Amino acid sequence: MPVCEPRDTCCHTIQKLFKRVPRLKQVECVVKERCEIGEGPVWEEKEGTLLFVDISGQQIHRWNPATNQKETVATDKFVGCAVPRRSGGYVIGEGRSFRALDWESKSISTIAVIDEDKPNNRFNDGKVDPAGRLFAGTMAMEERPTVLELKQGSLFSLNQDHIVVKHFNQVDISNGLDWSLDHNTFYYIDSLTYTVEAFNYDINTGRISNRRMVYKMEEGEGIPDGMCIDADGRLWVACYNGGRVIQIDTQTGVRLQTVKLPVDKTTSCCFGGRDYSDLYVTSACKGMDEADMAKQPQAGCVFRITGLGAKGVPANSFAG
Repeated sequence: MPVCEPRDTCCHTIQKLFKRVPRLKQVECVVKERCEIGEGPVWEEKEGTLLFVDISGQQIHRWNPATNQKETVATDKFVGCAVPRRSGGYVIGEGRSFRALDWESKSISTIAVIDEDKPNNRFNDGKVDPAGRLFAGTMAMEERPTVLELKQGSLFSLNQDHIVVKHFNQVDISNGLDWSLDHNTFYYIDSLTYTVEAFNYDINTGRISNRRMVYKMEEGEGIPDGMCIDADGRLWVACYNGGRVIQIDTQTGVRLQTVKLPVDKTTSCCFGGRDYSDLYVTSACKGMDEADMAKQPQAGCVFRITGLGAKGVPANSFAG
């Protein structure tokens, strides 16, 4: 006569089948106050907060998803990036200066000034490497979104001792950056090249070499903007004017996933949440007219994507 499986075995079989069913991707607008140019999201694990900037709105925001409360510090100039500092507070790229921000007192002091011969330049995206150096690039001030004097920007890094290193120039719009999980590769985006590039990386010295292309944007994907890496070593790139983020296999240069959002001007992304399985995406509304805003009322908001089947890695903090 037939023998029934023990109850535990049946449950185990059902669980295995359930795991094979892919989770549905969900896109949710979580920070509904608009930024002109939202950028540079960083998940702060200890506080459980999302740090991001509004570049032309000249503000740095810190949002708590548990309470849905947002704190803001205003800056004097355009602010391209803000990163946590191991000793407390933050380092920001404001105007043409690396500056230190004390969140509680809202005081800001200058660490170093760059591009002194190019007063029309400003910092854009920045990120901390695994050794605690802050990498950030510059660009010319825009006449309107993506319209600017070309080849004016450079890529810089700020060391722990506050010495600034200039890695290269002739950059149009310095943007997304991150490092491979083994720290041997540096990934970089100069937006108007429409590519994601890679360099050999020396974690001991911070030197980069052997520039090469990893991915060329396809027609309709938009302009590559900010990016982050996941725990499998794959890149997630926000596509400005493309209304999407894409996942790229860095070994093959193949696009693995595309997730579309209800806004065109997606600007950057980072993983966060309790287990780093949420992808937060910033966006912009600067340059949009009333008709555009009527079609995309959430432009400039921050979104959370779940169900991606990917997880991120913790952000690094500046060591100086």
